[in-house]
Amino acid sequence: MNAPDTRLLSQRTDSAYEGPILKALLTLAVPIVAGNMLQSAYQLLDAFWVGRLGAAAVAAVNITFPMTFLMFALGAGFSIAGSTFIAQYVGARNQAMVNRVAAQTMLLVACISLMLGMIGYSVAPIYLRAMGIADDVFPGALSYMRFAFISLIFGFSFAVFQAVMRGVGEAKLPMYVILGTVVLNGFLSPLLIFGWGPIPGHGVTGAAMSGLFTQGVAATIALLVLFGGRYGIHVSWSDFKPDMTYMKRAFLLGFPSSIEMSTRAAGVIMLSFLVASFGTRTIAAYGVGTTIFQVVIIPAMGLAMAISVLVGQNIGAHNPQRAAQIARTGATLGFGALTLLGIVAFIFAPDIIRVFIPGDPGVIQDGSRFVRIQCLIWGFVGLQFCLVGVLRAAGNMMATMIIGLVSQWVLMFPVAYMLSKHTSLGAEGIWWAFPIANVAITTITLIWYWKGDWRYVRLTDDEQAIVAVNEAAAVEERRH
Repeated sequence: MNAPDTRLLSQRTDSAYEGPILKALLTLAVPIVAGNMLQSAYQLLDAFWVGRLGAAAVAAVNITFPMTFLMFALGAGFSIAGSTFIAQYVGARNQAMVNRVAAQTMLLVACISLMLGMIGYSVAPIYLRAMGIADDVFPGALSYMRFAFISLIFGFSFAVFQAVMRGVGEAKLPMYVILGTVVLNGFLSPLLIFGWGPIPGHGVTGAAMSGLFTQGVAATIALLVLFGGRYGIHVSWSDFKPDMTYMKRAFLLGFPSSIEMSTRAAGVIMLSFLVASFGTRTIAAYGVGTTIFQVVIIPAMGLAMAISVLVGQNIGAHNPQRAAQIARTGATLGFGALTLLGIVAFIFAPDIIRVFIPGDPGVIQDGSRFVRIQCLIWGFVGLQFCLVGVLRAAGNMMATMIIGLVSQWVLMFPVAYMLSKHTSLGAEGIWWAFPIANVAITTITLIWYWKGDWRYVRLTDDEQAIVAVNEAAAVEERRH
């Protein structure tokens, strides 16, 4: 068997295996967090311009979100599977498999995104009619949703690119690409929405058209980088030849993660219906409170991704002791950082809510109550995210799927329903469901983590697959 080519990897991942763990975590996590923040800015810019079209346009965009988010969640798990494989193969210093997995993951997710996109495009009018939306909202919503489904292949492709780059320890490049698309969308979106000179305005459809174009640009850059070979991965066209052995392994690894993410998305939708049953004031308070929570967890998500990469690399390098040290350091950092944010939010809750809704004392009061009930356990949320990242690094997607299912369908929604509908708490019962469910699911995650068997699960031990890839690479080299 030919020795793996490690030239592209040797200079990129040394900090993963030695040196200060905190520095390695922050070096990887900070660009990931910045990239996630920029993606939020992308969505906020679109919301700003669409809001200038009126309530019907805003409703058209908002009504499409649950379905498009669910479709994206169904495919995103396979990106996570690719990142897990790549991190472990990086640790094993097997460049051939890193290249192969990157190409095969891109191919698998492209096929899945095309299938989901066609399904979504076809069922969009049925979904919108079932939602009972007004006639003045329907045309814009249908157009926006269909463009969103067409662009799924580009969005999925870039998500794979981000996962691949994280797997080799390169988080800055995706951040720069996202920054570029945010700037591009900032110019293109208002141009296509309102028009200018000879360019006609397309209303809410213009926002979707801008998203399609900018995501296409990002996906094109991603492919150019993967073929360019400058960032730890260098794919060739031969790597895209369908490998059913890998496809099967990636599907079996990614499917539970997709179920986890989609059930979380479905749980959010069901909780929104429960909130809506208590009226406009509760909806507004819940909307502001969850917006604040979503901003707060962005650092936790970035840290969890960094932990997953570094733990995966050390598992692949047969270094379980350092993997455990990274897990402990990251989990402590996640718990401490979000606890600190929670204390700040508790003190300044009314002022934070007032930023979003300055002129409604009732919503400020309810929103402040919601934030103060949940914010002091944010540290448990950070801890849970970090430990789930560790389990993903080991390829234990079944555990993360079970944790997601229990979190949403055994704890969060049932507790929220029982407390709000069958106690004197009313709408406040929904607020209390957040700390109860999150503390409980974090405890379950901790028990799973403490079992410790995740340290010794190496996906790279499929020697037959490694031999086949290296032999194919050798044949390809002789041809050239």
